[in-house]
Amino acid sequence: MININLITPYCNEHTEALRHVFLRSRRHAFYWVNSSEFQLGDFDQSIVGENLLVAVYQSRPVGFVSWWAPGNFIHNLFVDPDFHGQGIGTALLDSCLKVIGRPARLKCLTANQSAMDFYLRKKWTVVEKGDSSEGEFLLLSAND
Repeated sequence: MININLITPYCNEHTEALRHVFLRSRRHAFYWVNSSEFQLGDFDQSIVGENLLVAVYQSRPVGFVSWWAPGNFIHNLFVDPDFHGQGIGTALLDSCLKVIGRPARLKCLTANQSAMDFYLRKKWTVVEKGDSSEGEFLLLSAND
């Protein structure tokens, strides 16, 4: 485990680094999708209208969580693949839940087994199943 220097609200200075985190993380996590479809600008589109927290390690943004506040819906949780397994995802998720409270919900693609395992270890429960253009997903809820 590394010592995360800071979980902080997103600001414009984080944008360029988080574009790269988002791109690298999706290429790593969504191995079944043609990664040439992923672009740096996808980050900007993905966070429109959302609130964000950023994990900073040694002055470098290494992960983020974003949510849509009216629905307590967590939309994105991504950590630079070089920092996986270091507790950053947990720190971001816990920090987000402290802000938005519970119940909270999120969707996770079933093919993303490492993410599914992560949320189930964190005691998120399956509410329903669905299909998207990227494959089957589960709607998960954190209630307690």
